Amino acid sequence: MSKTTILLAEDEPALGQIIKESLETRDFTILLCDNGDTALQTFQKETPELLVLDVMMPKKDGFTLAKDIRAIDDTVPIIFLTAKSQTKDVVEGFSVGGNDYLKKPFSMEELIVRINNLLNRSRVQKTADVIQIGAYTFDFPRQLLHFEDNTQQLTHRESHLLFHLVKNKNQVLDRSLILNKLWGNDDFFSARSMDVFITKLRKKLSKDTSVQIINVRGYGYKLIS
Repeated sequence: MSKTTILLAEDEPALGQIIKESLETRDFTILLCDNGDTALQTFQKETPELLVLDVMMPKKDGFTLAKDIRAIDDTVPIIFLTAKSQTKDVVEGFSVGGNDYLKKPFSMEELIVRINNLLNRSRVQKTADVIQIGAYTFDFPRQLLHFEDNTQQLTHRESHLLFHLVKNKNQVLDRSLILNKLWGNDDFFSARSMDVFITKLRKKLSKDTSVQIINVRGYGYKLIS
């Protein structure tokens, strides 16, 4: 079995080397970069299955790097490493496409657990490339929704929200859980934003009347198909 390749962007040489060597003992192949520009170039040349990005880096910080990567690949998992712990920083990390957030200092065991969790989730998603939703065909990795000869392009957040609704089809998707997962918090403004995205998805699924996204007051949303 081939080793999993991880791109690690960390500008502290000692910490970067420690993380690299620790992950290599777990049979990962590590591409270590010390700034955001080099990390982006490496990402474009290689095909890492997961990225571990320090937030504070020279030339290009981790958040900007993540935005650039999300313009190329919308599904590769991203973990941020940071000494910053303010809520606004966590929210920004998730809003630019991050999947997880680890505050320094951290234990290597915790990082490895988070890496394995994201890799397992990513591989499960990739095995379900095409999902049937009533008369619609949902291509999750490519963020495409097909109906007969019509194809709609979904945004990153629309695609992930729909994926979680489909994964919990005919069950209530917990509002707070999905807000924290996709928006980074469950405050009023994030909740209003999610309502807007639900409205957009309802419109995009409206050609098949057997498909509905219903509001379960006080709990969340349910996709019925």
